[in-house]
Formats: sequence, structure tokens, C-alpha cells
Amino acid sequence: MLKRGVGALLAGMLVVSLLLGGCTGEKQPERYRLSFMDTFDTIVEVVGYAESGEAFGRYGELLHDEFVRYNQLFDKYHSYEGINNIKTINDNAGIAPVQIDAELMDMLLLCKEWEKKTNGAVNICMGPVLEIWHDYRERYAGSLDGELPPLEDLQAAALLTDIDQLILDEQAGTAFLAQAGMSLDVGAVAKGYAAELVCQELYAQGYTSFALSSGGNVRLMDPPQDMERTAWSIGIQDPLDADASVDSVVGSNLSIVTSGNYQRYYLVDGVQMHHIIDYQTLMPANRFISVTVVCEDSGTADLLSTALFILPKEEGEQLAAAEGAEVLWVYPDGTVECTEGLVPLLKERGGATAVPVA
Repeated sequence: MLKRGVGALLAGMLVVSLLLGGCTGEKQPERYRLSFMDTFDTIVEVVGYAESGEAFGRYGELLHDEFVRYNQLFDKYHSYEGINNIKTINDNAGIAPVQIDAELMDMLLLCKEWEKKTNGAVNICMGPVLEIWHDYRERYAGSLDGELPPLEDLQAAALLTDIDQLILDEQAGTAFLAQAGMSLDVGAVAKGYAAELVCQELYAQGYTSFALSSGGNVRLMDPPQDMERTAWSIGIQDPLDADASVDSVVGSNLSIVTSGNYQRYYLVDGVQMHHIIDYQTLMPANRFISVTVVCEDSGTADLLSTALFILPKEEGEQLAAAEGAEVLWVYPDGTVECTEGLVPLLKERGGATAVPVA
């Protein structure tokens, strides 16, 4: 259902807010809002400007259809008629190569590159390890007395995570997990990658002024078309206070992606066992409690936010600089640090205070 609104766009870890200004004599595009919850296990929302509800509805339908398609393509839990997806590849581990669509091939090739770039911090072949942690989160959801998975189980699963055993044949269009028991998990990239593809498709179709959020991933396109605002404002949630933000990013034609320890977790002796697993320790990464990445491409931002949550800050800074990205880190004690290039985009800490925002 399409809904017009003047309230805030709430999206997982980020908030898109609109500050309404006065009216002019000219007819302006109006602001509309669409949300749905049937893809990527999260709320997907878009706030945008259009000449009419009918026009916005056409773009909204396209957006939803594309998200459904990518959700099915990147799904590791469900099969769909006529689609070879991540689950299909996993089901055929050690058995046979699987014919896949070009879009899935492109994402898998990108992920293999990023495993090398991050020295293993982002590895889509970590599926066997991540599945153990997923099972424990499910088992102890809502409990105050959870347990850790046995280290020997995690170590045994880690033997099945060699990304060189993911064989991609571009010419034949096939993907093959060469070792039985291997499995892919694309949770570190799927939402952001899909969001980028969908937004670029909408843009190519002529829809340009909108902000899209899928969980903790926000993609900003052209500035708001209310003739008085020159940028969007994105609040970064304070990981220690769900009702507060640590700052706001002001801009357009950007992606803002946050990875944090405060959404998917269970408790062991009062400590949050979250879903971002350090590839070296096989335990939840504990250097930071929140990492926000700002760059143009949403897929890159998604991959970077996971990698930088795991990597030491100095190593993460080097990787971010190489990718042209800016970063904000929040430490367990609440200390906030950011790259110098991000400061001009921050409302509270930098030079964005005078920019009219939406």
C-alpha cells in the first residue's frame, strides 16, 4: 500500500527525517512514502518526490518487484520455481556446478575479490560457521542464560570455509562449491548490493529524487524536490541508546550503511553474542559496537561496514581510503571516532549545520 506522510522514515539502524519548509507559489512535486516487509527479512522503505500518487505508485511497484526478485536470487533458505539461487548452490555443494544468472555471478565474483581485499574478514564461504551461531541465537532468543557454541564445532566448521573452493566459471555461467558441507552466506552484501541495483534501475527509468532504506542500509539519490531543501539528513543510531543518534550525515547521491552489535544477538553471562563473527577467533567481533560507512555505492558500503567492524581501526582506515569511503566508529565505551573526510558531512561535528536538509 502506498502512503503519503510527513513523519520520519524509520529504517532499522538509520533514520531519514524531513524538515518541512514553507510553500511557494509554484506547484511542486509532492512527497510520498512506501514500505514493505516481505524481502530480506527487514523493512524496506522509500521516501520520494513525484508529480502524483499514480506516478509514485508505478515506481513503487517496480521497486518492490525488483526487491522480490533479488531476495529470491540471494536467498539461502528457500527454493523458488525456475530460479537457481544461493540455496541451490549450497544444496549442490560437492555434487555438481549450478547454472546461475549473470546478476548472481557478478555478485559472487565481487565477493571473491573482497575476501582478498579484506584478508578474509569478509568471506561468503563462512556459511558453516555462521549457521552454528544462527542456531544458537535462535535457541537462546529472549533468554538471559545462553551458552556459547563449542569451540571444536566452530573450528570443524571453519575447515569448510576456503573461498578458493568456490569455483566460478564465467564462460559456462556456473557456480560450484567443490567441497561437500560448504555453504554460502551473503548476509554481508546482499541487501546493499540489491539496493544499489534497484536504485540504479529506478534512476534509469527517470525516478531520481528519493531515499531508500533496507534495514541498516540507506541509499540516497538526488536531493529532495521541494525546491527548498538541498540534501537529505540521515541520523546514525547511538548503539547505547535506541532513542538517540550519535550524529547525522547530510548529503545526496550517497550510501550510508551501519553494522552494529545491537540488533541480532543473544546473551551469555550478560554479554551480547551478536551476528558479526571474527574470522580469526570464530567469535563475535568486539573491537567496536557500531561502524557506519559513507560512500556512493551501497554494495560497497555494505561489505565495508562488515569488514571494518571486524578489522583493527588502522587496517580499516587504509581499506576505506582505498575505496574512497568515510567511516564513523563507536567503541564499546561509547567513544566516537571518524575519518577526517566525513566531518564536513556531519551535522553535529562538522560543516553540514547550515545546509537545508530533508
